Amino acid sequence: MPEINITVIDREGQAHVLEAPTDMNLNLMEVCRMYELPVEGRCGGMAMCATCQVYVLSEHELPEPADGELAMLDQAFFVEDNSRLGCQIHINESLNGLKVQLAPEGN
Repeated sequence: MPEINITVIDREGQAHVLEAPTDMNLNLMEVCRMYELPVEGRCGGMAMCATCQVYVLSEHELPEPADGELAMLDQAFFVEDNSRLGCQIHINESLNGLKVQLAPEGN
C-alpha cells in the first residue's frame, strides 16, 4: 500500500510523524484522528466547522480553498495566513513530507 509521511505538531509542540495511505481517499483530519491526535472534526469533514484547523508549515502546493472552507475560516478563531481545514486536505503522493501544526482549541 503506498504511504506518505506527514509531520503534525500537536498543541504542546511535540512533532508526530504519521504514515498516511494514499489509496484510501482520506483527508488530513481523518489521518490525525486515526493516530488519536486531538482533532475534533465535529462536522465529520464537511467544512462546516473549524475544529480541524491546521497551520501549513511546509511549502507544499495545496489546491486553493473552496468557498465553503474560506467561509468557515472567516468565522474561525486563531486564523493565520497559512490556515487550512484538515478535512479539506486530501491525502495524495504530492503531500509526502507535509508539515502542519494543529491550531489552538476554541473553534
